[in-house]
Parts: sequence; structure tokens; C-alpha cells
Amino acid sequence: MLYGIAAATSALLLAAFLAALFRLPALRLGIVDRRRLRPLPLLGGAGVVLATCMVVAGMEWTGAAPLGPGIGRLLIAAGSVAVLGLVADVLRVKARFLIGGTAVAAACVVPYRETGLPLGLLAVGWIVLVTVAFKALDHADALAGTVGVVTAFGVGLCAAAEVMDELAVLLSVLAAALTGFLMHNWHPARVGLGACGSLFVGFVLASSAVMTRAGHDPVSSLAVLYALTALATADVLLVVLSRRLAGRPLLRRGPDHLAHRLRRLGLTPQGVTVLLGVAAFAGVLVGVLVHMGWVARSGVLWVGAVVLVAVLALLHIKPYGPRRQPSFPVGEPVRVPNSVTSTQVREPLRVRNG
Repeated sequence: MLYGIAAATSALLLAAFLAALFRLPALRLGIVDRRRLRPLPLLGGAGVVLATCMVVAGMEWTGAAPLGPGIGRLLIAAGSVAVLGLVADVLRVKARFLIGGTAVAAACVVPYRETGLPLGLLAVGWIVLVTVAFKALDHADALAGTVGVVTAFGVGLCAAAEVMDELAVLLSVLAAALTGFLMHNWHPARVGLGACGSLFVGFVLASSAVMTRAGHDPVSSLAVLYALTALATADVLLVVLSRRLAGRPLLRRGPDHLAHRLRRLGLTPQGVTVLLGVAAFAGVLVGVLVHMGWVARSGVLWVGAVVLVAVLALLHIKPYGPRRQPSFPVGEPVRVPNSVTSTQVREPLRVRNG
């Protein structure tokens, strides 16, 4: 117990320190998100990754909490995904590059002995979906971090219930590291999570959930996994439906996520984060209760119904403005062809009879 508290405290302080430390280098190197009103440095996620891995490695090295080969393999795969995200933060890469790399990493951590090959391949696809969904959640201050903390606690409780103490320790360290990062990411954010951090967090959470549910009934496992990540999957569903209905490419960025639409309703950035954090907590709570057998798996149907109603309601909020019409730049004179006289320019057009 004391080792767990010491590890969580160390991860929190180390992540807060590294996030602040990496802010200035990110600004100088131009590793920033330029879609915002002011450039936001994106190396905060690297601080979360390093803090989590360093604390877990320290516990393994000192023998305070040996984590075993399974957790080591998970961290290596998650670190590889984080490197892909860092490349995406520094350079412009195509989405298929990130998806393909994440799929390869997911294929290395799925416990095929418990799941079997067909369900294992489905688990790989689910891990990729959740990982990409967490990257998409990084469109608002503190949102991905808040949802990550809530989900990490939920999956950690499920792991503890399965007597998977090593996995529970890893998730508690990750939750603490995200909490330290949120000290700098709460609105107005001074540093962002970036693809490096968001992909790492989503991958660890999704893979841990799959490892926790391995060997259980497939239908119940699907219900629990969905409830644990209901908010992230709801954001993906909303974006996909919105872009399909608008005839826009699925991979084109736009202000059509959950937080964007709630902001159009008049909520403050802090209010959006709190509201979506509470929604994520509700879904995680249902998932934990179903996993422990305290609630029937039909309880997940209520989560799905609420998500569907919310998505359909938010679809009525139009995120895409009208297409801009070509206009003359302000302050520049209008060039008139030589064949048009000045009198014709000043006089309005008249409709001729006949």
C-alpha cells in the first residue's frame, strides 16, 4: 500500500515537472498546435510517458513491485506508439501511418491464449479504435487528461478485482502522471498532450482493459469494454456521422467534436471539461459494476441508449459554417477593366425592358 502511494506521488510530481520543463523546448522547436488562437506546445505528453515509464521501471529495478513480463511487453508496445505520436507531433504524417503502427503494437500485447485468435483480432481492432479515439479527445483543454484519469481508475479497479496487482499499479501510476500533467493543461492550457501522450494513454488503457477481461464471456466483455470507454467512442461516432452527412472526408479536421458543439451551446471551456468528465465517470462506473457482477450486463444498454440520444441531439448543432464567398481584400482597390467606364461602375445595374 505504501509503495503504491509513493509511486503515485512520484509520478504526479515528476509528470508536473517534466511537462513544465518541456514547454520551452517545444516552443523553440516549433512543436506546437497552431489550430488554436495561440500556439500550444505539445511535449506535455512526452512528460507523461517518461514519468510513467520511469516510475514503473524504478519499482521493477528496486524490487518494490515486480511487474512481470506482461507489463514490460505492454510498456514497450505503448512506448513504440508514443514514439509514433511524437513523430506525428513533429512532422505531418498520414493517419494510416499511426493506425498501422498502433495495430502492430496491439497485436503484440493481446493475450491470445485466453481470447483465441478470432476474438484476439477483434481485440486488436478495438485497441486501435480506442487509441485513436483518445487522440481525437485532445481537441480541448484538459479533456483527454480528465477522461484518462477517470478511465485509468476504473480499469485499475477491474484489474484489482481480478488480482492483477501489477496492472493495477501501472494504471494508478498513469492516473497520477496525468493528474500532474493536468496542472499545466487546465484551461487556459500552457502545454498540450499531443499525439505522443494521447496515443500512449489510449493504448495503455485499451490494452489493460482487454487484458483484464481476457477469459471472460465475450458478450459481457464487450459490454464492459464499451462502458469503460463510452465517452471516447461517442466522440468518434459523432464525428463520423457528422462528416458523412456533410459529405466531408473522415480524416479532415473540423470543429465537430463533443467539446466544440457544447461550446456552441454556450458552455465555458471549464464547464465542458467537467461535464464530459462526469459523463465519462458514469460510463466507467457502470463498466466497473458490471465487471464485478454487482449490476447485470443489461445496464450497459442504458449507457448505449444515453450515448445514442446525446449523439443524435448534438448532430443538430451545425459545426460547419457556410462556405466563404470570394471577396476583395480589405484596403485594396477594385481593379476595373479598361472597357468599363467609371460611370458604369458607380451606377447600379438596371434591368432593361424587353
